[in-house]
Amino acid sequence: MKKIMLCCAAGMSTSMLVQKMRNEATKRSLEIEIDAIPVSEIEGQLRHADVVLLGPQVQYELQRLTELSTPLGKPVAVIDMMDYGTMRGDRVLDKALALMA
Repeated sequence: MKKIMLCCAAGMSTSMLVQKMRNEATKRSLEIEIDAIPVSEIEGQLRHADVVLLGPQVQYELQRLTELSTPLGKPVAVIDMMDYGTMRGDRVLDKALALMA
């Protein structure tokens, strides 16, 4: 099963987006695990993810996390601010799926 990990400052602001993404994955009959964690915990969780998406508020971590994830073959990207702000779970899921392809 593929795993999408969303990271934000405290792991809480993305929980609503995670739920919308899970609902969209269910609609599409996709077996994907989607979780939110604080960016401070990513180093210990990175090996479990297939893709990591950062909330716009922690985009400053992109370079550091890319350096950590590249040797593991794990893509890291920042969630579009508009998609994040409007809780577009369908579009964020599309982005994650494209990164895993």
